Amino acid sequence: MSSAASDVYKRQGKGRQTTKEFIQFLYIARGSLFETVTLLFIFQKIGWVTRLNIEPYIRDAEEIAKMLNSLIKSMK
Repeated sequence: MSSAASDVYKRQGKGRQTTKEFIQFLYIARGSLFETVTLLFIFQKIGWVTRLNIEPYIRDAEEIAKMLNSLIKSMK
């Protein structure tokens, strides 16, 4: 994820008024992350990218998912 996209998500999250709203935002962010990973695998399957090209992004996505899950868990 680019730092610009990350900043957008952070600012959107800060606009939430309640903890419940912020947790819902985190679930949406996590869903968007999984959609992005799915698209990367589709691009690989149709030959637009190689596994080697997407591997760093997959690793980053796995780490971000762990961070989102930890944050969600800590706020419940």
